[in-house]
Amino acid sequence: MKNILFILFLSITTLTFSQVGGTKIYNFLNVSTSARQAALGGEVLTLYDDVNQPLWNPSVINKNIDNQASVSYVDFLADINYGSFTYAHLINRRFGTLHVGATYVNYGKFIGADENGIETGNFSAKDLSFALSYAYRIPKSHVYAGLSLKYISSSIENYTSSGLALDFGLTYFDDTKPYIFSAVIRNIGYQVSVFDEVREELPLEIALGATYKLENVPLQWHVTIDNLQQWNVAVKNPSNSQTTIDGETSNKKITFLDNAFRHVVVGAELFPERVFNLRFGYNFRRGKELKLTESRTFSGLSFGFGLKMGRFKFNYAFTKYHPVSNTNTFTLNIDLLKKTF
Repeated sequence: MKNILFILFLSITTLTFSQVGGTKIYNFLNVSTSARQAALGGEVLTLYDDVNQPLWNPSVINKNIDNQASVSYVDFLADINYGSFTYAHLINRRFGTLHVGATYVNYGKFIGADENGIETGNFSAKDLSFALSYAYRIPKSHVYAGLSLKYISSSIENYTSSGLALDFGLTYFDDTKPYIFSAVIRNIGYQVSVFDEVREELPLEIALGATYKLENVPLQWHVTIDNLQQWNVAVKNPSNSQTTIDGETSNKKITFLDNAFRHVVVGAELFPERVFNLRFGYNFRRGKELKLTESRTFSGLSFGFGLKMGRFKFNYAFTKYHPVSNTNTFTLNIDLLKKTF
């Protein structure tokens, strides 16, 4: 156990040069397509009973998600459409469970033009990734190590790019304990083919997550600390700027505590094991960066619900970004082992 933690710590410290999304390629890899995860703030790592979760943390793969499949759709910002498919299958009890997943993004149609502004027709942009994942229980422990191998493809008009990446995760899970802990390094990879002679870095992310289930209350808490590869993730919000009588503009200073909270995402599930459950989440960074000073936007908030119907479970999430821009996420989980609907 000590050796595993040391290896994880060494990996984190040697990758701290990586930057936060916005300056990388394939940033769609860091957008959740799971309605349950989105409702809990969008960054949960410890959903041990959800076939969608290995797309973010492969170490949660276990025999209990055998023969479960899921399809998801995200009505994202600016008419961008996300979709995903996941499936898990228990090979045998000795080998364990394999998980496959695919994520697809359609950015819609765009009007092309040459350097003189003459329109050349419409073009589209798309992203796609395939992942094969596996988790292994470390002998004589409750620690699981998981690995995902991902192939990534992206196209813009007649330009294409492809890449390879892997996710590595560790999860502590004991079904006799009310808590789960996870540590994940995502999107360690390489852009194999480039768009236009410039090779770009992938959106690497390092995160820690925990879940705690209350004993006498049907409530389960989730906490995630994300973007540990870069401490300073704070971006100044232009709406917090002040202009003096001389025309000089100054932004509100971001404190140490303010920056620290921007790494935190919290979520809660009410009645997590019932037929119907409710979920709430708050992403501190999203809330700070999309805040407006003159109106209450509720940015950073998310909520949703889950409803079981025989072998099906329908999940929905509403994520608040801005007064004029929000997202809706829909997920349908299917338990193929159940013989009745």
